[in-house]
Amino acid sequence: MTSAYNHPEYNYKVVRQFAVMTVVWGVIGMLVGVIIAGQLAWPALNFDTPWFSFGRLRPLHTNAVIFAFGGSALFASSLFIVQRTCQTRLFSDSLAAVVFWGWQAVIVCAVVTLPLGITSSKEYAELEWPIDILLTVVWVLYGILFFGTLARRKTKHIYVANWFFSAYIIAVGILHIINSLAIPVSLTKSYSIYAGTVDAMVQWWYGHNAVGFFLTAGFLGMMYYFVPKQAERPVYSYRLSVVHFWSLIAIYVWAGPHHLHYTSLPDWVQSLGMVMSLMLLAPSWGGMINGIMTLSGAWDKLRTDPILKFLVVSLSFYGMSTFEGPMMAIKSVNAMSHYTDWTIGHVHSGALGWVAMVSIGTMYHLVPIVFGRKQGKMYSLKLIDIHFWMATIGTVMYIVSMWVNGLMQGLMWRAVNDDGTLTYSFVESVEASFPGYVVRFLGGAIFMIGMLVMAYNVWKTATTDPESSEGAA
Repeated sequence: MTSAYNHPEYNYKVVRQFAVMTVVWGVIGMLVGVIIAGQLAWPALNFDTPWFSFGRLRPLHTNAVIFAFGGSALFASSLFIVQRTCQTRLFSDSLAAVVFWGWQAVIVCAVVTLPLGITSSKEYAELEWPIDILLTVVWVLYGILFFGTLARRKTKHIYVANWFFSAYIIAVGILHIINSLAIPVSLTKSYSIYAGTVDAMVQWWYGHNAVGFFLTAGFLGMMYYFVPKQAERPVYSYRLSVVHFWSLIAIYVWAGPHHLHYTSLPDWVQSLGMVMSLMLLAPSWGGMINGIMTLSGAWDKLRTDPILKFLVVSLSFYGMSTFEGPMMAIKSVNAMSHYTDWTIGHVHSGALGWVAMVSIGTMYHLVPIVFGRKQGKMYSLKLIDIHFWMATIGTVMYIVSMWVNGLMQGLMWRAVNDDGTLTYSFVESVEASFPGYVVRFLGGAIFMIGMLVMAYNVWKTATTDPESSEGAA
């Protein structure tokens, strides 16, 4: 390793490791997603093999893209940002190494156990109790590493990005521990300590706040650092960013019941979830506007800077998905949308459009810095631009096809004849969904191929001599 890779003040080694694994797990997780999208269109792709069935690959896909891809991006960016904004080295280099290898161990355990059908069956929390314990230990050590670094900062002020990272670390730890409480009956099987409706409520308190704190608060920490850095402009309103933070974390924790409309959950709890979800629109859009308005005076950069395109378009998708979510939480709308592909489209407008795009933009900004590239530039800006258009087109194809499918399914399931019988059978709605599934498969495939373009660009950036020329234009 040349000296250019080793920063005299900061630990960039762990940031490099997590950045590389962000790309690796992104390709793997999205490839699994494309496979299961293909299975929904062409069921024969299951190959009558249990470990290759949709029911087993689907939790592998969600865990891979959320915790392996998204998690690695959060680890890389948070450990980079906390050092830079606090002007101090990580609390412990040894602890950083333990956190990296521990997180990869959790992911590998998931890759092995989920296709084998070893699962707790809890959404986004499918891992069984031994892996849950390992995950908890790694997460606590990550918290010690982050807050230990924050405590030894050389600046009096704590930058707003670190507030978002702090909230995400604390909240996700609490959510994981409480939702994962279980009674083991063997090494590979346990049963939740909760039962019935209580289990459902705890699960969706966890499930929606995993979205709220892992997939929102953490990535907003990225946004508040990398958008101003890439645009070379200060945050539009620092006061708004603080209001955004406190209002978001105060409201988000109450929104989970909207996943349980028209169930045995008490009606007042469902209504509370709906109201809190609608209130979320204000802080979410406040943050989105704050990010986009940071480009005031720098909009011309979008013509020549594809990294900034990723970051700004991700904010647009964040605004769209955080408008759509509260609308879908309204009971009358939810009666149409629930259990349909509309929900899948909504999830992926946030997952692909917001989370993946802001992560990709972040990695493109961060990778050349931590790999010691001269002037901090990626190997090829042209490839970044190609990747941007592939990601955007793939995302739009995906979510539009699911919106169309979802509305069609909701209308077909509710249609009744004059005598009160159903107009369509469920099988007819599945048959009518086929074109949408094909378009979704194609959109996902385009997005995944874009990740391969990114992998090549990152590899060339990492392996090119840091003191050489700038590489491709």
